[in-house]
Amino acid sequence: MSRSGLFISFEGIDGSGKSTQVARLSEYLKTQGHDVVLTREPGGSKGAEEIRALVLQGDPDRWSAETETLLFTAARRDHLERLITPALAAGKIVICDRFADSTRMYQGLSRGDLRGVVDKLHDLMIGVEPDLTILIDMDPVEGLKRAKGRQGAEERFEDFGTSLQEAMREGFLALAKEFGQRFRVINGAQDMDGVAADIRAAVDHALAAHR
Repeated sequence: MSRSGLFISFEGIDGSGKSTQVARLSEYLKTQGHDVVLTREPGGSKGAEEIRALVLQGDPDRWSAETETLLFTAARRDHLERLITPALAAGKIVICDRFADSTRMYQGLSRGDLRGVVDKLHDLMIGVEPDLTILIDMDPVEGLKRAKGRQGAEERFEDFGTSLQEAMREGFLALAKEFGQRFRVINGAQDMDGVAADIRAAVDHALAAHR
């Protein structure tokens, strides 16, 4: 994929504060004169948002890990074609709340031994990695407490409980080592301003290197 923009993804366990920090980073970059596209996964395009409703709502056992992997890949492909690729080609900064690393964790490791399948599907149908991935790391118990406190409709994965969150945290930290060139791990136990400051520093560095 040809791109002149910068692709930033945010990752972390449920309740890690990603959505808040994604919005804060977007506003910061806009004040610096950047053209920013804020999006999320699953979702970000009409077709992908329809799939989002299928995978994030309902009983925890509604789908197998294998079916989830196919659904998430289909949503990501539509998102890539209709929003991410055109925005990057236009030189914009794309900030995405979750991307392929979440599928590597939720379906690839924590919900089944499917990492190889996830990676093969990714290579075949997606073929894109972010330029920078911000991982907000925090305690799984606190993260789940925050996530459940939202009381929204999209709680299917939170309903798997603390054991999934613990496995996710370990898996994300392992991914940060595996893909060390693009990952930056941020201490999510700080107050929101401290987290935001660390994220801005990482993004400013990535932008300077991208020029």
